Amino acid sequence: MIRLEKRPTPSRAWTYATPLLAVALTMLAGGLMFAALGKNPFLAIKTIFYDPILGEFAFYYRGQLLVKAGPLILIAVGLAMGFKAGIWNIGAEGQYIVGAIFGAAVGLAFYPAEHWYIFPLMVIAGAIGGLLWAMIPALLKVKFNTNEILVSLLLVYVAEQFLAAMALGALRNPDATGFPGSRNLQQYEAASNPEIWAGTGIHMGVVAALIAVIFAYILLSRHLMGFHIQLAGQSPKAARFGGVNPTALVVFCMGLSGALAGLAGMFEVTGPAGQIAISFNSGYGFTAIIVAFLGRLHPIGILLAGLLMALTYIGGEAAQATLQIPAAAIQAFQGMLLFFLLGVDVLSNYRIRLVREGVA
Repeated sequence: MIRLEKRPTPSRAWTYATPLLAVALTMLAGGLMFAALGKNPFLAIKTIFYDPILGEFAFYYRGQLLVKAGPLILIAVGLAMGFKAGIWNIGAEGQYIVGAIFGAAVGLAFYPAEHWYIFPLMVIAGAIGGLLWAMIPALLKVKFNTNEILVSLLLVYVAEQFLAAMALGALRNPDATGFPGSRNLQQYEAASNPEIWAGTGIHMGVVAALIAVIFAYILLSRHLMGFHIQLAGQSPKAARFGGVNPTALVVFCMGLSGALAGLAGMFEVTGPAGQIAISFNSGYGFTAIIVAFLGRLHPIGILLAGLLMALTYIGGEAAQATLQIPAAAIQAFQGMLLFFLLGVDVLSNYRIRLVREGVA
């Protein structure tokens, strides 16, 4: 029989190997799923993972890779800070939406003026919007000990209704006869977020994501708050004896993750998305959870995981277009990554033993 035996200390080798194993198992299970749908599994995997980087049209897909990876990395870095401390913000999607609304509202309030300070004000507003939305579950947790998982998750649906109200009401383009949605911010130069270098996919959101990775790395490795975050996640009792203020930690981690998610939303609405619309949110806040865990909650790992997940987005869209693979199958393929990661992660803390029946 097979028995799991707890390791004296977590295996460092398996900690780094499990993400690679999870990716391999995802390819295997995804290939079987594609085969069941009547598609060539090898061609499907090649289309998703190879073609966007080295395929015939890679020159186009490479730029899109950074466009997709930027918001994922930015949100995941913030989530990872809380996850490391045992604070579970599952509502980054709502904070992403509210940050986009706040940022767009500031920009549209100045329309059609052309001032250099409009975009910086939108950046600040986007961060504040995400932070304020994250403060709701944070304050409820510290004041009434509510479950931040449930509160933050349920607030996503409130944010979606808020988004619909803004697209149909206060932020609706007055020149669009009856159509929902705001003005196109890409066409409003003072409030737009274009590519910094044409064809590269690099815009201010990508730059912000890289800055967030560097900031998080320094925070965790060089700052007292980073030590408190890691200590609280590893041993809450030791953290309390060590003088860590749990209330301040919850507010800091939730506020930071909310602000970064709000920034991601603001950069997206002023760049690739272009406008506040009912269908603005695209699940980045939920996908970033996968990115955070796939990156082992480490800033550098998150950077690599964000690029990998963006690759599945780009490759998945290519597979839908060229192989007619259903969008739901691509979403299931992405979900498999988290499923297998959580499954094989047990090997970091346990070793597998084969034991004869009847033997203690």
